[in-house]
Amino acid sequence: TGHKALRCEKDGERKFIVVEHQGAEQRIAFDALLCAVGRVARLQGYGLEELGIPTERTVTVNDTLATLYPNIYAAGDVAGPYQFTHTASHMAWYAAVNALFGDFKKFKVDYSVVPWATFIEPEVARVGLNEQEAREKNIAFEVTKYGIDDLDRAIADGVAQGFVKVLTVPGKDRILGVTIVGEHAADVLAEFVLAMKHGLGLNKILGTIHTYPTLAEANKYAAGEWKRAHAPQKVLAWLQRFHAWKRG
Repeated sequence: TGHKALRCEKDGERKFIVVEHQGAEQRIAFDALLCAVGRVARLQGYGLEELGIPTERTVTVNDTLATLYPNIYAAGDVAGPYQFTHTASHMAWYAAVNALFGDFKKFKVDYSVVPWATFIEPEVARVGLNEQEAREKNIAFEVTKYGIDDLDRAIADGVAQGFVKVLTVPGKDRILGVTIVGEHAADVLAEFVLAMKHGLGLNKILGTIHTYPTLAEANKYAAGEWKRAHAPQKVLAWLQRFHAWKRG
């Protein structure tokens, strides 16, 4: 990270990529270079041109996934804006319901809470805002972080690495975004996706019984870290004096 790829070079049979870091160039030897340039929807051969349905990189649709014609819908990668199987399924529900019942009521696609996952080792999963996006949008936030290296199940399974990072509204438990790095991070993230979708805060997660020992306990412990950081110090001090008085 922190390096910019500039060019590739060959020296005999040896291959190098030249990168720039803090104003200086470096050469890194490699055997093969894999370039992931993304995917483009295949839009030719379906009659879209003959019908005059506008396309760019994807088929142009409105908020209900209808094209230029109200009886032709598009969903999934061909319509964008995401290229995930789970968002394609999500969009398919809206396209089907609007196509069947659009004469009575149409539903706009809800992209408010979309989870992302990168299936590397360890997995990286996220939903909502991360710190960089929050700063770019000038959204105030607090960060709570729990290290998975302290989680019993992760220690027992030999995968005690990673973290749960939660962004919340300052002073409140409302979740703005979550990033999880660790074993089965995409599975563990599901609880936060549900919480954000239905407006549940960290206090609700903290008050939920989590099976021991599981990786999902990391969510509860992260909520506990937030709770400790927002403990009412004046109330705790009063309770300390009260119980000291009761003990005589």
